[in-house]
Amino acid sequence: MNLRIILILGALSAFAPLAIDFYLPGFPAMASAFATDEKHIQLTLAVYFAGLAIGQLIYGPLADRFGRRVPLLSGVTLFTLASFACAYAPSLEWLIGARFVQALGGCAGMVISRAVVSDKCDAVGSAKVYSQLMLVTGLAPILAPLAGGLMVGVWGWQSIFLALSLFSVMAAIAVAVGLPETFPAGQPRQPLSGSLRRYGSLLSDRVYLGYALTGGISIAGMFAYIAGSPFVFIKLYGVPAEHYGWLFGSNAAGFILVAQLNARLLAKRGPAFLLSRTVWVYVAAALTLLGIAALRTEALWPLLVPLFICIASLGCILPNTSACAMSGQGARAGSASALLGCIQFGVAAGAASLVGVLHDGTAMPMAMVICLCGVLAVTIAMATQRLQRARAVQAQV
Repeated sequence: MNLRIILILGALSAFAPLAIDFYLPGFPAMASAFATDEKHIQLTLAVYFAGLAIGQLIYGPLADRFGRRVPLLSGVTLFTLASFACAYAPSLEWLIGARFVQALGGCAGMVISRAVVSDKCDAVGSAKVYSQLMLVTGLAPILAPLAGGLMVGVWGWQSIFLALSLFSVMAAIAVAVGLPETFPAGQPRQPLSGSLRRYGSLLSDRVYLGYALTGGISIAGMFAYIAGSPFVFIKLYGVPAEHYGWLFGSNAAGFILVAQLNARLLAKRGPAFLLSRTVWVYVAAALTLLGIAALRTEALWPLLVPLFICIASLGCILPNTSACAMSGQGARAGSASALLGCIQFGVAAGAASLVGVLHDGTAMPMAMVICLCGVLAVTIAMATQRLQRARAVQAQV
């Protein structure tokens, strides 16, 4: 896969993280503009996650029926219009509705970028490309809040959504000019009427479902960290709010570095092998984190080390689970990608909510959820690999 296509796919993959992290610094300004509190402004984030989960299930069958380009361009156009609607929202209710529509448009890039990679690459090649795309996913939490905070201070919160509109227009032009149709020429287009049947078939494929759940539960650990770390770092250990971004960014940097290392290691070992080793690193770090949290140490740094290892290891786990799940999907790659994304966001949202439910004024809830995710991820990953080996033996007989 050439660099031009990888850059376009990177831009498409950036829609979701940018539309989340970019506008977070604008919460106080938006609350003031709509004469409400930040708790109500957070509803715009909740509906965005809901839109991402629902929208992915819609784009999967569309990509298998109409090819990759038409649904992709439609989704990017919808994202552009919804971003304008967010910028000029006259009320909070309007903003919440526009954010939901924005998510429905933005998730097209997430679904179809994975389908394009599956169309053009085998499992090892897919894992390499996914590792490169993780660079975007990792950089967004570092750079987007900084840029968003600057823009809110200079031009107001509306400028964030206008910038997202401009970004999506540029992405649409790049897709129209530089991204050819990648739907396999020899494969029949899948009818929309069979969408539910295809999803049912994917859910009954235990190898696909195993890899999808391994990735989804691993991401859930990261969402538990995102949900719990502001309280643990700022309230519990007294880290100044302005320094929180540096701690958050250092973990994101570890995630990026491991993802790039994974791309190089794939030249020697396949994604399934690397995944089977890295999940053990993840669970070992998670168990260490739980033990340290139980001790309730006065210093923060003992917690930071296992947290860093947990988040960094995801740079290897996520691209490899995606590559293994998408391998060999062929004409149903769009549906497979959509279901993969829906499972990931669904499980992750549940984990983030669980941290809030278990909140007891300590670091234990965050550590317990991350540890639970680690144990479940390693259990499912090992069971899935045994199933895959058994399937390979049967195929040779």
